[in-house]
Amino acid sequence: MDSVFFSTLKLTPLPNASFSSRHFASLSVLSRKFPISRLSVKASSSAPSTSTANSQTIKIKSMPTKPIEGQKTGTSGLRKKVKVFMEENYLANWIQALFNSLPPEDYKDGVLVLGGDGRYFNREAAQIIIKIAAGNGVGKILVGKEGIMSTPAVSAVIRKQKANGGFIMSASHNPGGPEYDWGIKFNYSSGQPAPETITDKIYGNTLSISEIKMVDIPDIDLSCLGVTTYGNFNVEVVDPVSDYLELMENVFDFQLIKGLLSRSDFRFTFDAMHAVTGAYAKPIFVDKLGASPDSISNGVPLEDFGHGHPDPNLTYAKDLVNIMYGVNGPDFGAASDGDGDRNMILGRSFFVTPSDSVAIIAANAQEAIPYFQSGPKGLARSMPTSGALDCVAEKLNLPFFEVPTGWKFFGNLMDAGKLSICGEESFGTGSDHIREKDGIWAVLAWLSIIAYRNKDKKPGEKLASVADVVKEHWATYGRNFFSRYDYEECESEGANKMIEYLRDLVSKSKAGEKYGNYALQFADDFSYTDPVDGSVASKQGVRFVFTDGSRIIYRLSGTGSAGATVRIYIEQFEPDVSKHEMDAQAALKPLIDLALSLSKLKDFTGREKPTVIT
Repeated sequence: MDSVFFSTLKLTPLPNASFSSRHFASLSVLSRKFPISRLSVKASSSAPSTSTANSQTIKIKSMPTKPIEGQKTGTSGLRKKVKVFMEENYLANWIQALFNSLPPEDYKDGVLVLGGDGRYFNREAAQIIIKIAAGNGVGKILVGKEGIMSTPAVSAVIRKQKANGGFIMSASHNPGGPEYDWGIKFNYSSGQPAPETITDKIYGNTLSISEIKMVDIPDIDLSCLGVTTYGNFNVEVVDPVSDYLELMENVFDFQLIKGLLSRSDFRFTFDAMHAVTGAYAKPIFVDKLGASPDSISNGVPLEDFGHGHPDPNLTYAKDLVNIMYGVNGPDFGAASDGDGDRNMILGRSFFVTPSDSVAIIAANAQEAIPYFQSGPKGLARSMPTSGALDCVAEKLNLPFFEVPTGWKFFGNLMDAGKLSICGEESFGTGSDHIREKDGIWAVLAWLSIIAYRNKDKKPGEKLASVADVVKEHWATYGRNFFSRYDYEECESEGANKMIEYLRDLVSKSKAGEKYGNYALQFADDFSYTDPVDGSVASKQGVRFVFTDGSRIIYRLSGTGSAGATVRIYIEQFEPDVSKHEMDAQAALKPLIDLALSLSKLKDFTGREKPTVIT
């Protein structure tokens, strides 16, 4: 990556947020013994350098600590407000508890990857993580330049470099900045998020932790590529893009995509939302694939994401939506989230639901994407995601799996050779090229499909559009009308009482019962037994499934940093082509009304309207 990009990354805290050195007093013990500087971001040569700072054995110090409440890891790691992570030993305790939870052979003298989405506090956190890793006997850390590396890229680097695992510093799609969110998670040697067996151990160890092992070394300069050595411990600052880009070139036909993006009658736009994919967009879409530089918007990663909410949906990516639905909008638009693992796909005045997106990618993968030239091994979706993918699996006679929400459940299937393409309705799509969902991969997959459909079109001929591809898919497989209502930051007590009420309804429900115009087929609280390792995940979402295939699902999300997010999923299958172009909210209105009345959501949460409708 060129130094110009990083020279533009000189960032300041949010206006009126006077964060100075005194705000790090809560890290007093760490600050006294192991200096943590707020690194300035400066232009630097991209030429790798090597320095041997100390040929002697590094000294490991034991720092006394005590348990801190609230460190239970969720489905996507530990997420809290920045101020919480800045409290004395809060992050250090969790990192040490992780090492206490792993078998020594999983990290001793091994290699770990470290990267993040560029959000506020990442630079300080990187220094803490590096020093504790060294203190616990890790041999080498591969860290992205400036601490930047997308979640899918971390997975790719772990796999390519045969690392023992990696840390991802991100709160994903949650806002960033001094007043907002920060997060950390650990991925294993296959590149997938740590399983619950490990995250449960981490939590248990946070309740009994008494010491933190750290090395007494200076902060690592993350602004220059190269290796720094202290005794038998090495830190290598690496280009965060190169390994990931090489993988993408092996998955897709870049010449095919370049042919599309270079057409004068095709316009493309990508909104990086001032998040981590800004570091990847220019090298991939512009430098490699020939897109116009002005096709990338919000392309510089910022610590507060430009005061935005880096969640690529119709609410928070409103600038992109306005462009795509404007007069003479571009032909293809896409966005990605804070850490680069989510995506949104748009055509001109046309939104592709994530549930449809994964189904359409799967249906077209073999002909349009070289990586799948022998056909997918299997397909899978999270339980709340619509049944559109089920229809593709049935028609293509492919193995199919329905799993709980959380990418780690796909990983086991991939490692066992049972799964190639998968997705979640929460704007996550991916394949077995890595073990994370992958926003840029999804964009490249869609560009491949559009390029393949138009490869023989001459200038002046009408191109097959995003809308054309989706409508043809519906005509073949039927349309699964789908919507998700999110109620963010609800009071946890009321949200939990609502779920308990619904579970009580489930326990008393009987097949054939009438719910308005719908007859119940079954109701349950989804449970999953992993076909690979036999592990069981229970209480994964309350489902009401009706005899016509319609579904209502209720879940509490674990991806926020405060309160509870209530998610309601509504789905109805429609085989009649004449009804496929109805507005989803209109088509689903009777089912949405039933979902709200059945749950008594307003009574339990006090919420009149959802925060986000997808």
